[in-house]
Amino acid sequence: MPNEPGQDAVILRRRDYRETSLLLDIFSEPQGRLSLLAKGAKRGRNLTAVLLQCFAPLRLAWAGRGELPVLTAAEPCGAAIALHGTALYCGFYLNELLSYLLPPLDPYPEVFRLYLDTLGRLAQAEDCPEPALRGFEVGLLEYLGYGLCLDREAGSGQPIDPAQTYAYHIESGPVACPPGQPGAIHGSTLLDLGRDRLETPAALKEAKHLMRRVVQHYLDGRGLKSRDLFQPSTGKATHA
Repeated sequence: MPNEPGQDAVILRRRDYRETSLLLDIFSEPQGRLSLLAKGAKRGRNLTAVLLQCFAPLRLAWAGRGELPVLTAAEPCGAAIALHGTALYCGFYLNELLSYLLPPLDPYPEVFRLYLDTLGRLAQAEDCPEPALRGFEVGLLEYLGYGLCLDREAGSGQPIDPAQTYAYHIESGPVACPPGQPGAIHGSTLLDLGRDRLETPAALKEAKHLMRRVVQHYLDGRGLKSRDLFQPSTGKATHA
Protein backbone atom coordinates (compact mmCIF):
# COMPACT_ATOMS: atom_id res chain seq x y z
CA MET A 1 0.00 0.00 0.00
CA PRO A 2 1.32 3.49 -0.78
CA ASN A 3 2.05 5.85 2.05
CA GLU A 4 1.38 9.45 1.17
CA PRO A 5 2.66 12.10 1.47
CA GLY A 6 5.51 10.46 3.34
CA GLN A 7 6.53 9.52 6.85
CA ASP A 8 9.22 10.69 9.22
CA ALA A 9 11.79 7.91 9.34
CA VAL A 10 15.42 7.01 9.89
CA ILE A 11 17.57 4.37 8.25
CA LEU A 12 18.87 1.69 10.58
CA ARG A 13 20.84 -0.22 7.95
CA ARG A 14 21.48 -0.07 4.20
CA ARG A 15 22.90 -2.76 1.95
CA ASP A 16 23.71 -3.03 -1.73
CA TYR A 17 21.15 -4.87 -3.81
CA ARG A 18 22.33 -5.98 -7.23
CA GLU A 19 24.22 -3.34 -9.20
CA THR A 20 22.10 -0.22 -8.85
CA SER A 21 19.74 -0.59 -5.90
CA LEU A 22 19.75 -0.55 -2.10
CA LEU A 23 17.97 -2.52 0.58
CA LEU A 24 16.96 -0.28 3.48
CA ASP A 25 15.95 -1.26 6.99
CA ILE A 26 14.08 1.76 8.32
CA PHE A 27 12.32 2.90 11.48
CA SER A 28 9.24 4.96 10.66
CA GLU A 29 7.58 7.03 13.38
CA PRO A 30 3.99 6.02 12.46
CA GLN A 31 4.59 2.48 11.17
CA GLY A 32 7.62 1.14 13.01
CA ARG A 33 10.38 -1.03 11.63
CA LEU A 34 10.26 -2.30 8.05
CA SER A 35 12.41 -2.88 4.95
CA LEU A 36 12.28 -1.02 1.63
CA LEU A 37 13.84 -1.46 -1.80
CA ALA A 38 15.40 1.70 -3.22
CA LYS A 39 15.43 0.86 -6.93
CA GLY A 40 18.16 2.49 -8.98
CA ALA A 41 19.41 4.52 -6.02
CA LYS A 42 23.05 3.99 -7.08
CA ARG A 43 22.51 4.56 -10.79
CA GLY A 44 24.53 7.29 -12.51
CA ARG A 45 24.21 10.70 -10.87
CA ASN A 46 21.23 9.77 -8.74
CA LEU A 47 21.62 11.69 -5.49
CA THR A 48 19.25 9.44 -3.59
CA ALA A 49 22.06 7.18 -2.37
CA VAL A 50 23.79 10.22 -0.84
CA LEU A 51 20.60 11.17 0.96
CA LEU A 52 19.82 7.69 2.26
CA GLN A 53 22.27 7.60 5.17
CA CYS A 54 22.00 6.50 8.77
CA PHE A 55 21.45 9.15 11.46
CA ALA A 56 19.67 11.54 9.07
CA PRO A 57 16.02 12.46 9.77
CA LEU A 58 14.15 11.75 6.53
CA ARG A 59 10.68 11.87 5.05
CA LEU A 60 10.13 8.72 3.02
CA ALA A 61 7.31 7.50 0.81
CA TRP A 62 6.88 4.00 -0.58
CA ALA A 63 4.42 1.81 -2.42
CA GLY A 64 3.81 -1.86 -3.05
CA ARG A 65 2.44 -4.94 -1.38
CA GLY A 66 4.32 -7.81 0.17
CA GLU A 67 7.41 -7.91 2.34
CA LEU A 68 9.50 -5.42 0.37
CA PRO A 69 7.74 -2.19 -0.66
CA VAL A 70 9.53 0.12 -3.10
CA LEU A 71 10.79 3.54 -2.09
CA THR A 72 9.10 6.24 -4.18
CA ALA A 73 10.35 9.47 -2.61
CA ALA A 74 12.91 10.66 -0.09
CA GLU A 75 13.77 14.07 1.28
CA PRO A 76 15.51 15.40 4.39
CA CYS A 77 13.25 16.62 7.18
CA GLY A 78 15.99 17.99 9.39
CA ALA A 79 19.74 18.35 9.59
CA ALA A 80 21.72 15.12 9.58
CA ILE A 81 23.20 14.37 13.00
CA ALA A 82 26.97 14.25 12.65
CA LEU A 83 28.50 11.43 14.69
CA HIS A 84 32.26 10.89 14.76
CA GLY A 85 34.66 8.52 16.46
CA THR A 86 33.19 6.88 19.55
CA ALA A 87 29.80 8.50 19.00
CA LEU A 88 29.54 6.90 15.55
CA TYR A 89 29.99 3.39 16.93
CA CYS A 90 27.50 4.18 19.66
CA GLY A 91 25.03 5.22 16.96
CA PHE A 92 25.47 1.87 15.23
CA TYR A 93 24.82 0.23 18.60
CA LEU A 94 21.48 2.04 18.90
CA ASN A 95 20.56 0.94 15.38
CA GLU A 96 21.34 -2.68 16.16
CA LEU A 97 19.24 -2.61 19.31
CA LEU A 98 16.28 -1.25 17.38
CA SER A 99 16.77 -3.77 14.58
CA TYR A 100 16.78 -6.70 17.00
CA LEU A 101 14.31 -5.62 19.67
CA LEU A 102 11.58 -3.75 17.78
CA PRO A 103 8.90 -6.03 16.33
CA PRO A 104 8.24 -5.30 12.63
CA LEU A 105 5.40 -3.00 11.60
CA ASP A 106 4.59 -2.00 15.16
CA PRO A 107 4.67 1.76 15.78
CA TYR A 108 6.67 3.07 18.70
CA PRO A 109 6.58 6.88 18.30
CA GLU A 110 8.04 7.39 21.79
CA VAL A 111 11.03 5.22 20.87
CA PHE A 112 11.44 7.16 17.62
CA ARG A 113 11.68 10.43 19.55
CA LEU A 114 13.95 8.86 22.17
CA TYR A 115 16.26 7.66 19.39
CA LEU A 116 16.59 11.11 17.81
CA ASP A 117 17.13 12.73 21.21
CA THR A 118 19.85 10.18 22.02
CA LEU A 119 21.64 10.82 18.73
CA GLY A 120 21.71 14.50 19.66
CA ARG A 121 23.14 13.68 23.08
CA LEU A 122 25.83 11.49 21.52
CA ALA A 123 26.82 14.23 19.08
CA GLN A 124 27.28 16.68 21.96
CA ALA A 125 29.08 14.32 24.36
CA GLU A 126 31.43 12.20 22.25
CA ASP A 127 33.99 11.94 25.06
CA CYS A 128 31.45 10.52 27.52
CA PRO A 129 28.64 8.73 25.67
CA GLU A 130 27.70 6.32 28.45
CA PRO A 131 24.97 8.41 30.15
CA ALA A 132 23.19 8.76 26.80
CA LEU A 133 23.50 5.03 26.07
CA ARG A 134 22.17 4.02 29.48
CA GLY A 135 19.26 6.44 29.16
CA PHE A 136 18.39 4.98 25.76
CA GLU A 137 18.59 1.38 26.97
CA VAL A 138 16.37 2.05 29.99
CA GLY A 139 13.86 4.04 27.94
CA LEU A 140 13.73 1.50 25.11
CA LEU A 141 13.07 -1.40 27.47
CA GLU A 142 10.39 0.62 29.26
CA TYR A 143 8.52 1.39 26.03
CA LEU A 144 8.79 -2.25 24.94
CA GLY A 145 7.19 -3.43 28.18
CA TYR A 146 10.41 -4.66 29.81
CA GLY A 147 10.85 -1.75 32.21
CA LEU A 148 13.38 -2.14 35.01
CA CYS A 149 12.53 -1.77 38.68
CA LEU A 150 15.08 0.80 39.86
CA ASP A 151 13.46 2.52 42.83
CA ARG A 152 12.05 -0.33 44.96
CA GLU A 153 13.34 -3.66 46.23
CA ALA A 154 11.81 -6.76 44.70
CA GLY A 155 9.46 -8.64 46.99
CA SER A 156 9.34 -6.21 49.91
CA GLY A 157 8.60 -3.11 47.86
CA GLN A 158 10.85 -1.09 50.15
CA PRO A 159 12.44 2.03 48.62
CA ILE A 160 15.97 1.55 47.36
CA ASP A 161 18.58 2.63 49.91
CA PRO A 162 21.36 4.60 48.17
CA ALA A 163 23.94 3.22 50.61
CA GLN A 164 22.90 -0.44 50.23
CA THR A 165 24.19 -2.83 47.57
CA TYR A 166 21.84 -5.00 45.54
CA ALA A 167 21.84 -8.04 43.30
CA TYR A 168 19.65 -7.32 40.28
CA HIS A 169 17.41 -10.16 39.10
CA ILE A 170 16.19 -9.40 35.58
CA GLU A 171 12.76 -10.95 35.97
CA SER A 172 11.99 -9.43 39.38
CA GLY A 173 14.32 -6.57 40.29
CA PRO A 174 16.89 -5.65 42.96
CA VAL A 175 17.41 -7.61 46.18
CA ALA A 176 19.74 -6.46 48.97
CA CYS A 177 23.07 -8.29 49.07
CA PRO A 178 26.54 -7.99 50.65
CA PRO A 179 28.89 -5.44 49.03
CA GLY A 180 31.39 -8.08 47.90
CA GLN A 181 28.91 -10.23 46.01
CA PRO A 182 29.75 -10.52 42.28
CA GLY A 183 27.62 -8.15 40.25
CA ALA A 184 26.51 -6.13 43.28
CA ILE A 185 25.33 -2.63 42.39
CA HIS A 186 24.89 0.32 44.72
CA GLY A 187 21.41 1.63 45.39
CA SER A 188 22.61 5.10 44.44
CA THR A 189 23.51 3.77 40.98
CA LEU A 190 20.08 2.20 40.52
CA LEU A 191 18.38 5.46 41.48
CA ASP A 192 20.63 7.56 39.23
CA LEU A 193 20.06 5.12 36.36
CA GLY A 194 16.31 5.47 36.76
CA ARG A 195 16.58 9.27 36.82
CA ASP A 196 18.99 9.37 33.84
CA ARG A 197 21.52 11.20 36.01
CA LEU A 198 24.59 8.97 35.97
CA GLU A 199 27.68 11.07 36.63
CA THR A 200 30.47 9.39 38.61
CA PRO A 201 32.88 6.90 37.02
CA ALA A 202 31.91 4.25 39.60
CA ALA A 203 28.19 4.64 38.87
CA LEU A 204 28.78 4.59 35.11
CA LYS A 205 30.79 1.38 35.41
CA GLU A 206 28.17 -0.37 37.55
CA ALA A 207 25.34 0.75 35.29
CA LYS A 208 27.18 -0.43 32.18
CA HIS A 209 27.69 -3.93 33.59
CA LEU A 210 24.05 -4.16 34.69
CA MET A 211 22.60 -2.92 31.41
CA ARG A 212 24.89 -5.12 29.32
CA ARG A 213 23.53 -8.14 31.18
CA VAL A 214 19.92 -6.97 30.86
CA VAL A 215 20.20 -6.10 27.17
CA GLN A 216 21.91 -9.40 26.39
CA HIS A 217 19.04 -11.20 28.11
CA TYR A 218 16.51 -9.63 25.75
CA LEU A 219 18.75 -10.11 22.72
CA ASP A 220 18.39 -13.82 23.46
CA GLY A 221 21.94 -14.76 22.47
CA ARG A 222 22.24 -12.56 19.39
CA GLY A 223 25.59 -10.78 19.13
CA LEU A 224 26.10 -7.12 18.30
CA LYS A 225 28.52 -6.23 15.51
CA SER A 226 28.87 -2.67 16.78
CA ARG A 227 30.66 -3.97 19.89
CA ASP A 228 33.07 -5.97 17.75
CA LEU A 229 33.75 -2.95 15.55
CA PHE A 230 34.41 -0.60 18.45
CA GLN A 231 37.27 -2.39 20.20
CA PRO A 232 39.63 -3.01 17.23
CA SER A 233 39.27 0.56 16.02
CA THR A 234 39.86 2.23 19.39
CA GLY A 235 41.71 -0.30 21.51
CA LYS A 236 39.33 0.58 24.36
CA ALA A 237 36.58 -1.25 26.16
CA THR A 238 33.20 -0.70 24.58
CA HIS A 239 30.74 1.68 26.23
CA ALA A 240 27.78 -0.52 25.29
